[in-house]
Amino acid sequence: MASQNDQMLQNSISGSNQTNTDASTETTTSSKAKRKPVKPRSEVWDHFTKFVSDEGELKGKCNYCKKDFCCDPKRNGTTALRNHLNSCKKHPHFIETRQAQLSLQKNASDNDVNDLGTLTTWKYDDNAIRKALVHMIIIEELPFRFVEGEGFRSFMTAICPRFRIPSRWTISRDCYDLFIEERSKLKSFFKNNCQRVSLTTDTWTSLQRINYMCITAHFIDNDWKLHKRIINFCPISSHKGEAVGRAIETCLLEWGLDKVFTVTVDNASSNDVAISYLKKKLANWGVSVANSTYLHMRCMAHIINLVVQDGLKDVNDSVMKVRDAVRYIRSSPARLKRFKECVLHEKIESKSSLCLDVPTRWNSTYLMLNTAQKYERAFERYESQDPMFKIDMGENGIPDYYDWTQVRKMADMLAHFYELTLRISGSRYVTSNLFFSEVSDLAFILNQWINSNDLDMKSMGERMKVKFDKYWGDVDKMNKIIYFAVVLDPRDKFEFMEYSFSQMYGKEKGVELFNKVKSCLFDLFNEYKKMYQPDVEQFNDNSSQQLSGSCSTTGSINPKPKFFLKHHYKK
Repeated sequence: MASQNDQMLQNSISGSNQTNTDASTETTTSSKAKRKPVKPRSEVWDHFTKFVSDEGELKGKCNYCKKDFCCDPKRNGTTALRNHLNSCKKHPHFIETRQAQLSLQKNASDNDVNDLGTLTTWKYDDNAIRKALVHMIIIEELPFRFVEGEGFRSFMTAICPRFRIPSRWTISRDCYDLFIEERSKLKSFFKNNCQRVSLTTDTWTSLQRINYMCITAHFIDNDWKLHKRIINFCPISSHKGEAVGRAIETCLLEWGLDKVFTVTVDNASSNDVAISYLKKKLANWGVSVANSTYLHMRCMAHIINLVVQDGLKDVNDSVMKVRDAVRYIRSSPARLKRFKECVLHEKIESKSSLCLDVPTRWNSTYLMLNTAQKYERAFERYESQDPMFKIDMGENGIPDYYDWTQVRKMADMLAHFYELTLRISGSRYVTSNLFFSEVSDLAFILNQWINSNDLDMKSMGERMKVKFDKYWGDVDKMNKIIYFAVVLDPRDKFEFMEYSFSQMYGKEKGVELFNKVKSCLFDLFNEYKKMYQPDVEQFNDNSSQQLSGSCSTTGSINPKPKFFLKHHYKK
């Protein structure tokens, strides 16, 4: 009986123990489920954001510069995050504690000995040095592998050992980033500050038989300074007009440009098709001026090239003799050295060197003749010192006095076109106001050559005048912008244009053409007036309503409309 009671007591004790164990287990489980997440106690998490990377690692991203750092509590901790927070330059409370150094910058003009320069401060900036390096690579057209050259690395080690030279891959990315940055700035300028943009474009085929096109934008900034920027350089499918027009349209859409004033192209027939295509697009966009009448601008330098090429189709024998003589001397270093000795003996003071022309480029022919005629006495002396010169050239192949006279005359004739091309080809100053005066001067020169007694000059002048009249003989065929630019030039105005027309076309026809151009100019002015007139009229109507309302309600005129009207017309 006693043993039975003992067994029951043990069972009750074990049952109570089992009950207590289950209760404690449930309590522990419930406490784990209800435990709140612990808030990070480090101050760095006020400036970093936790995230899990693709590899499953716990990382922290800086809220200012967006750099990533490993921050696993068991392996990394927050030391790297705290160190970065003290050196992050985009942190709003970042303070540069490094002391700046004094630097003596020399001025641009070093002629003045007493000018010691300007004293400035300098401190090491890794980003500034890297930007300067990228700028040098682009400006000097250096290859990306330049930064990995031994000479450049030795140079940087000597002047700035702290700078870590990037690889060519990094430099290529930096150059592209700079391009994107400058492109966004230019886009913003076109959108907010630019009224009209003039474009120039040209196409060509490379040695690899790939067609390329380049588009350059010319515009004036708010300080009235002329700028030019290449906005597109791309391969195109063909040189056909529709392909060129579509390429220009795509470029304008990418840049957000629709206010195009003129497009300057050469005289290829395919460009006429391209301009017609662009006129339709601008009309659809509703941004054309005068129905795009003045959109097509023919390149004046290209027309001059065509005029001169027609004049030089039949080159006289004197030019051929000089060309052969220059080719003979330049074909050997020994001959060229002997020719320079002849120049010294003849005491000819000229630093120009003999150059051989390219028959398809008239400006090279001019440079060859203009340089060779300075060394006439040197050629005569060379003939006596080199017996092979007479044998190779032949008795009638060596230039004589008559040939040099013809060469000087030819050089003087071509000098007008060469200097004209240089004047109108300027890219850092406005040239549109020079076109009409240069064309009128050229017409006067050609008329003089045609009326000359010299048969060669007369023949050349007649051939050039035919090509001249094809493009500039009829006012209706020309873009009248070149006349408007003369009128807007305070040095010329209407009087100069009327006088030039009378000299070019005669008094009766000149007055007729002058009145036609004057009428077109007033029509363009009236169109711009209508374009901006609604804003002024609407503002005047609003101002009058405000004036009438203020008088009817208060019996006195409100001064605010006068103030706004005054500042409106100032703008």
